Amino acid sequence: MRSWTIHLPPPGIQRRPAALIPEGFSLWAFLFGPFWLLRHRCWIAGGIALVAFALASLAPAPFDTALPLGLALLLGFHGQDLRRWTLERRGMPASHVVLGRDEDAALLRATSLDPALLGIFAARVSGR
Repeated sequence: MRSWTIHLPPPGIQRRPAALIPEGFSLWAFLFGPFWLLRHRCWIAGGIALVAFALASLAPAPFDTALPLGLALLLGFHGQDLRRWTLERRGMPASHVVLGRDEDAALLRATSLDPALLGIFAARVSGR
């Protein structure tokens, strides 16, 4: 089972969609690093990661492969945490933590525990 955090938009702002963020290693963040962060609208973290990768590529010969690999591992392990940090900065703190083997199971468990979430995730549930 994997744990997921649910981030809800502030009560007055409904144009932001609610987010369901998994916990754990992200292969896509490991492979694509800063571009994965930018795709998830983590502008500050993505910009810092781009600069870090650019500086790591300027390292001398023994470190020019180890530093980017280390940065990629850090983003793989902490990419989802950076997404949570970005959402909290935007006023969407984690409101629920649920367990599920995948996103659908976590969403089902969350809506069964708190039926008010069904209205928030209705478009997502009906779109599948």
